[in-house]
Amino acid sequence: MSDYLRVSKAGSEPGSTEARQDRQYREAAVQFGPALGRLAIAYEADADIRGDLLQDIHLAIWRSFATFDGRCSLKTWVYRVAHNTAASHVLRRTRLKRQTLVTLDELEQLPDCRPAGSEIAARRQVLDRVSGMIQQLDPFDRQIIVAYLEDMDAGAIGEMTGLSHGAIATRIYRIKSILARRFQQGG
Repeated sequence: MSDYLRVSKAGSEPGSTEARQDRQYREAAVQFGPALGRLAIAYEADADIRGDLLQDIHLAIWRSFATFDGRCSLKTWVYRVAHNTAASHVLRRTRLKRQTLVTLDELEQLPDCRPAGSEIAARRQVLDRVSGMIQQLDPFDRQIIVAYLEDMDAGAIGEMTGLSHGAIATRIYRIKSILARRFQQGG
């Protein structure tokens, strides 16, 4: 059993809010655990810090179930909490590093992000390049493209972000175009 699924049972009565939180969290962790791991990879390049981010995401999801009222799907809720937690993480880290994030227009002007080392397998190299380009996006655009890559449709992403279906579809198209163009320019 995953460490994230080990939630304390002290004081949890079967009908209590905490027991409901535990139950909902367990369901979410089982159903969306791999996707949350991929989301953490998209938001954090450093493996050690990524583990902390993933732990923060799981904690935020568990805490959020205290207020979950079912007005949206479990998937939408979990992704919204996870993306908000990851975006906050990026902003905190950015302030610490004094690194500037780039807009989509600025992304086109940045040099290619190739991983170091020619021994890296071709597939890993491609994934690293794409991941690097995604990590350069500002948190909001990153949230949209990561949700899209996790097979969420524009309506669900719109519900998560507060944008209209059309605005999300347009933004996804634009992000994909820029990433594809930059990828092709890299060889």
